[in-house]
Amino acid sequence: MPSPETLIQVGLLGEAIDQGPVGVLVADEHMRYIAANQFACVLLGYTRAQLLELTVTDVAPAPDSPKLYAEMIRKGYLTGETELKHAEGRAISANYVASKTVVAGMELFVLLPI
Repeated sequence: MPSPETLIQVGLLGEAIDQGPVGVLVADEHMRYIAANQFACVLLGYTRAQLLELTVTDVAPAPDSPKLYAEMIRKGYLTGETELKHAEGRAISANYVASKTVVAGMELFVLLPI
């Protein structure tokens, strides 16, 4: 069982990330979003509930998105530039860092549009 200090740190980090000044999107191995912080929602114009109904290719619709996602899974890390689709349909150019991570024993993938 984690120490009380660790639990406090996890809670503080979770709050900081949710309200922080950078977008955070978490997806599973099937490219489905399973978490999004508030900044990502505002950046993309979706509510959190709407984003969690989408996949990576809904938000990053470039034809090479599935190939790049597979490469990130294989390598464990990927950086690049892509266009993200805003809820209003307009394109947002974004650099990104994507990385494999483990949360609660599940392998997940984090995208930070920067």
